[in-house]
Amino acid sequence: MINAARFLERLERLGRPRVVIVGDLILDRYVTGDVGRISPEAPIPVLSAKSSELRLGGAGNVAANLRAMEAEVQIVGIVGADPLGESLRAMLEDQGVMADTLVVDASRPTIEKTRMMSGVQQMLRVDWEDARAIEGDVAQQVLASIDAALPGASAAVVSDYGKGLLTPAVLRRTIEAARARGIPVLVDPKHEDFAVYRGASLITPNRKEAERALGRRLPTLDALEDGAAELIALADLDSIVITLGSEGIYYRTADGESARIPAQARAVFDVTGAGDTVVAHLAMYLADGLTMPEAITFANHAAGIVVGRLGTNSVTRAELRARLQEDPRPDGKLAQGEDLDRRVESWRRKGKRIVFTNGCFDVLHTGHVEYLRFARSKGDVLVVGINDDDSVRRLKGAGRPVNSFDDRALVLAALEMVDAVTPFSEDTPARLVERITPDVLVKGEDWRDKGVVGREWVESHGGQVVLAPLVPGRSTSEILHKVRSVRTPEGGEA
Repeated sequence: MINAARFLERLERLGRPRVVIVGDLILDRYVTGDVGRISPEAPIPVLSAKSSELRLGGAGNVAANLRAMEAEVQIVGIVGADPLGESLRAMLEDQGVMADTLVVDASRPTIEKTRMMSGVQQMLRVDWEDARAIEGDVAQQVLASIDAALPGASAAVVSDYGKGLLTPAVLRRTIEAARARGIPVLVDPKHEDFAVYRGASLITPNRKEAERALGRRLPTLDALEDGAAELIALADLDSIVITLGSEGIYYRTADGESARIPAQARAVFDVTGAGDTVVAHLAMYLADGLTMPEAITFANHAAGIVVGRLGTNSVTRAELRARLQEDPRPDGKLAQGEDLDRRVESWRRKGKRIVFTNGCFDVLHTGHVEYLRFARSKGDVLVVGINDDDSVRRLKGAGRPVNSFDDRALVLAALEMVDAVTPFSEDTPARLVERITPDVLVKGEDWRDKGVVGREWVESHGGQVVLAPLVPGRSTSEILHKVRSVRTPEGGEA
């Protein structure tokens, strides 16, 4: 469960780890202009160019993302003996990247990808490259650069764009030397055979890359779980992170921990470089000691920011902080402790009428929705207290809850009438009611003769208690009874 205040506090304590990047360096050139006519020479649009801009791409974009987050960065890669190679080196150094471990290969050009843009629409891409595998003296210089760069690092990133740098020998040297130093190795893959990355800590394919590596589609969450486990075994990984575009990020560890994190993008203009952002941010956070769920949460927010911009981009700490503070997603409604106190205090300063209700909310149904809609109508802000799993089990018995606390909380938070969701572990919400001291306490009419917990506290502080009408025939118990009574074709219970 995401708690915005906790993540903001962790962001404030984030260090400045040293990360080594070994990968394919690319210069991204953006030629932008307007299209006003079709060429008389061929049925193609004519771009009236207005500007041309160079940006760091490939492993350079990973470096730029890490530097934007104030990490120390050393990069190992190759450039050509040409003006573009000099420009690329200068751009890295301007970002504060340590580029003394770059290797010059006079036999090939510095890689350049030129994108012709009309507004935000990409019309054509032209690639200048020689992607043959490095060999001979250049290969030896690269291996020496890896050995020189790794001492003192807290993480290593392999940024594979399939441009010839990351030969089996380079991959083995990077992974084995980093793991020998006890630091994580994160791989953004290009090879279809993930076995070449054997022994890496973490690999970050997108769904298509994972599907190609497995030779089959991964259309469902169950398929992702099975595929991720297979890829972990294939490459002897600690973890795998599969980016799913608009569906978010899925991760799985060798120990079986897994989850799908919903996407954070609010608008998508360009996905160029989003994978670079994810692997860079994961490296930053894992190097600084964050857990995998924490690292993925931050990386997911960062990716959500960059896809809303044109071309390769980076995210600063300030931008990430602002995104966390204004998080409009449902899980941004989850609050407890001091975070909840701050929200309640803010609402009171603004003169908001605070309504509180509580329950288990296991297997959400129409009755719940109408009940919460009624509660929200009694004020300006609705806070919902929700029993944690242990208290539900004590109240409802073995087999409950059907849905875990995290699932129940996220579903509740997704409802437009709910402004905040907060947990409690006791059998009654008495302490939570006292903490919030709502203007209105709402419970169902079935509590009329049971005695509403918190009534005395609320009324003694000038508030009121309101009983909500119930929707006949709608209850979790009835739904579960129907489910258990359904028979499968074989005659057993469903």
